[in-house]
Amino acid sequence: MLDHDVKYLKFKTYLNTYCPHCHNSFNVEKKDINQIAFKAKYKGEEIDLVLSPYLDVFDIESSADIQKDEVLDDIICPHCNKSLLNKEIVCGECGSPVGEVIISALSALIPFNLCLKYGCEWHGLSKRDERRIKLKIPRQAMPEQDQTLRVHNHQEVPYGYTTELALLEAGRCLQCKNPQCVLGCPVNVPIPEFVALVADEKFDEAAKKIKETNLFPAICGRVCPQESQCEAKCILGHKDDPVAIGRLERFVADFERKMDLVKIPLIKDNTGMKIAVIGSGPGGLTVAADMRQLGYAVTVFEALHETGGVLTYGIPEFRLPKAIVQFEINFLKELGVRIETNMVIGNIHTIDELLEEFDAVFIGVGAGLPTFMGLENESLGNIFSSNEYLTRMNLMKAYRFPEYDTPMPKGHKVTVIGGGNVAMDCARTAKRTGADEVTIVYRRSRHELPARAEEVHHAEEEGIKFKLLTNPIKYIGTDFNTIKAMECIKMELGEPDASGRRRPVPIEGSNFILETDLCIVAVGTGPNPIIFQSTPNLKRNKWGYIDADPETNETSIPFVYAGGDIVTGSATVIEAMGAGRIAARAMHAKLMNGKKGTKKDKKEQVKV
Repeated sequence: MLDHDVKYLKFKTYLNTYCPHCHNSFNVEKKDINQIAFKAKYKGEEIDLVLSPYLDVFDIESSADIQKDEVLDDIICPHCNKSLLNKEIVCGECGSPVGEVIISALSALIPFNLCLKYGCEWHGLSKRDERRIKLKIPRQAMPEQDQTLRVHNHQEVPYGYTTELALLEAGRCLQCKNPQCVLGCPVNVPIPEFVALVADEKFDEAAKKIKETNLFPAICGRVCPQESQCEAKCILGHKDDPVAIGRLERFVADFERKMDLVKIPLIKDNTGMKIAVIGSGPGGLTVAADMRQLGYAVTVFEALHETGGVLTYGIPEFRLPKAIVQFEINFLKELGVRIETNMVIGNIHTIDELLEEFDAVFIGVGAGLPTFMGLENESLGNIFSSNEYLTRMNLMKAYRFPEYDTPMPKGHKVTVIGGGNVAMDCARTAKRTGADEVTIVYRRSRHELPARAEEVHHAEEEGIKFKLLTNPIKYIGTDFNTIKAMECIKMELGEPDASGRRRPVPIEGSNFILETDLCIVAVGTGPNPIIFQSTPNLKRNKWGYIDADPETNETSIPFVYAGGDIVTGSATVIEAMGAGRIAARAMHAKLMNGKKGTKKDKKEQVKV
């Protein structure tokens, strides 16, 4: 909430309201409700008039029966009996006379012009005054679980905005003429428009506005790094904290879902063509939704037994509840998307075989191949890749063993190697599953941590230790071939490397032993080789990922598209969705332009 004793709602701002002549307050306490009392002239007679504290309701009580659309003759201060009429201006909406009062908003005294026409809700803050108020409203914090409680459960940590907080935060938006925030969004969500709808309490319309370009705002509002994308471009952020776009996105999406307002969009005429989507992560789901709405028959092939990709197996429940992911999957099914699980493309079917049946294919398999560091004794027991650890915990529900069959990896002193969001997820999961001590080992300084600031903050609140400028060089095992310690070396930062970050350099002679009985390696992932083994003509880049045209995301094989981590390497959910949207548009354009050819033509193209 605001530090100031102020209520702010849709620019109907109120703390105290004063006469511009005698400076006495119009505020009165009546029936435990703060109201505004004036005198007025109506049809030549003086009357008493009580208005809403927000000055948005013309008449709460009066000593005369004022008819709708009628205009007061005058409005008068009850203290000094002077007219409050401002004859130099008129109502900006209906042209009626206005009365001028002074309101205090966030320690500023600002003229406020009130239309005297009954039923007109015009409020006369100038654009300059609106901007002054917006710039002074602090960014609204999101209520959260207490850190001492949440480490003992897997429930979502942030509770989300209340309606009042959402309205306060939406009121901060400057509604820029040239909104840079939209340019910072990989799918170009119309941010000012949806935020304006929030400010007008049109929450369902706001959710629908977002879904014009982003079908999964409940997910993106929780896991996307808005601070480095849309919020990083926010003009308000140049002088203060940016508008909390992600939190507002989450709020309206949750409102729409909880109020059962989600509608299945109208499907266009059937094109008679079929699309295969490999992988049910964010990129694949976006392509499936977009192409289905354009009238294509869409089948999603998922290698695992549950859908959602990294949203299901990678992100913990306390950060992204699986019920929300499943809700979005069910939405796609109701849309008419067919989903087949336990389908490992590359083994069960090849890309060439899919092209025999489908008119186009999208590859969105992510980058799920674990990466290790090649250290001595890496095969010791209780050393996990982040992929395996999080898949066991999230997809296989190991944290609920023995209710589910997968045993939970256990350790008293857990070490996580890495500094990204995945490392934070692993560390916070370990803390929730009984570890006495959890330490993140990262070779650079805090400034270079790639994880979201919010995730680092939550980890620190939950008691996760950070051993920075430290790099492991060797694992040490017990007589039973399980890990008992790591030999580490201290680092210092040298010159910047290709990523632009200062390169960590070992400090000679600074070796030390760090005790640990469970180690999780979260230093990145690579492309799974299964598809490439069965499709050798699928061109790859120098890093081993699929080489796709950045304009269309079409691969070296005609009518085969790719996007997400399998093209870029590890990236964000919204970037994968953006890649899926590019691929869907290009796929549709090519198929509609009559370039698809016959299946025989495509087969011959593939063989070339």
